Amino acid sequence: MTFSEIAYEQHGPVVVIRFNRPEQRNCIGPVTHLELLQAWTRFRDDEQALVAIITGTGDKAFCAGGDLKAAAQLVPHSPEEVAAHDRGERPGIIGPSRWTDLYKPVIAAVNGVAYAGGLEWACFADMRIAEEHASFGVTCRRWNIGLGDGGTQRLPRIVGMGRALELILTGKVIDAQEAYRIGLVNEVVPKGHSLARALELANALAQLPQPALRTDKEAAIRGYGLPLAEGLKIEAQCFNRSVHQAETREGLRQFIERDHPDRTRQPPRTPGIVRD
Repeated sequence: MTFSEIAYEQHGPVVVIRFNRPEQRNCIGPVTHLELLQAWTRFRDDEQALVAIITGTGDKAFCAGGDLKAAAQLVPHSPEEVAAHDRGERPGIIGPSRWTDLYKPVIAAVNGVAYAGGLEWACFADMRIAEEHASFGVTCRRWNIGLGDGGTQRLPRIVGMGRALELILTGKVIDAQEAYRIGLVNEVVPKGHSLARALELANALAQLPQPALRTDKEAAIRGYGLPLAEGLKIEAQCFNRSVHQAETREGLRQFIERDHPDRTRQPPRTPGIVRD
């Protein structure tokens, strides 16, 4: 599969999907949209691909959002397409950004500006590693372009409604440290280091047993915002799907026989494990 406006890189169990239009600040046009659909479908369906990283080419932009010069080709026009979009039957305007059922881990390595749709793609990820010069903003506010790829829904879930509405309504741009302070960013790293840090984290995730990791992500996403009792039902369903897997039996055996990597002299598999 050949791409011209994105890059798809396989690093063992980790896939890097890269916005690859640095001369346009990695903004997303009609071709990019189609290539993103193909790339994320490939990642979703590949049983050997366990974790994805989103990043951009160059050191100026993660993604500056949709290519407004091609806006007419990106948005739905016919009554039928508008109705299908309203019903949630389309994957997104700038790629499959409206997917809600991808339960493999996704990390954003934010290597520059993440504006408008680029901020929405950063919010698509489960964790965000930002370089110290990165910045974030709903800059489409000044052009009367709304958020159509998840920003109004994911951003409040990440930073809370008050902070989200401040960014959404004002269009203000914040730097990496402010993004970290409000919880939009998980880590801030030096310029040029976000991908290396994301790869380190992604490989740590890929070494873990996958079934419960995915069902826990699914339960967290599907249960968010529901009444507690409903969320607990979803958690129970997800738990019962993973607890009888072979990986669970092997994990219990390792725990009982104390031969799990985190209990030996080997480097710990779980980040943050502290040993005496």
